[in-house]
Amino acid sequence: MPFNYDLDFNEIDFREKPELYRVGRGEQGVLLVEPYKSEILPHWRFKTPDIAKESSEKIYELFQQYKKDDDFVGMDMARKFIQMGYTRSRRYANYKGGKKYDGEGEVNDRQIDDEKAESASIFEKKWIEVREDEEYLAAKKKHQKKYG
Repeated sequence: MPFNYDLDFNEIDFREKPELYRVGRGEQGVLLVEPYKSEILPHWRFKTPDIAKESSEKIYELFQQYKKDDDFVGMDMARKFIQMGYTRSRRYANYKGGKKYDGEGEVNDRQIDDEKAESASIFEKKWIEVREDEEYLAAKKKHQKKYG
């Protein structure tokens, strides 16, 4: 089931109403779903490999805590932030300033930034670990079966 962008995200606490949460595709809703956005976003950084390592490890700790608390929405939101750490640092690794398109909508030439590529690799490893976590996968299946 697709992510529901029609909800009033300013009014919903998804910890209290997990039945309203939809996984969606990829990173959909990552900057909307509270209180998780406010809990995770302050730790999300990828400027350098050291910062990316610290960030991915902190978000992974949050993932583990959400798992311990049997909080699927939190687990999935942590997964989305880790995935976004990979995709955004990959974008900055490939395109100066993270700008894939020029003013006319044409794709800019790639200019590989090795430091951002290393940050992307750090997040990618955590993303694989999270998305293949057996408890996460079971919780995801259960949530989707119950709520869509």
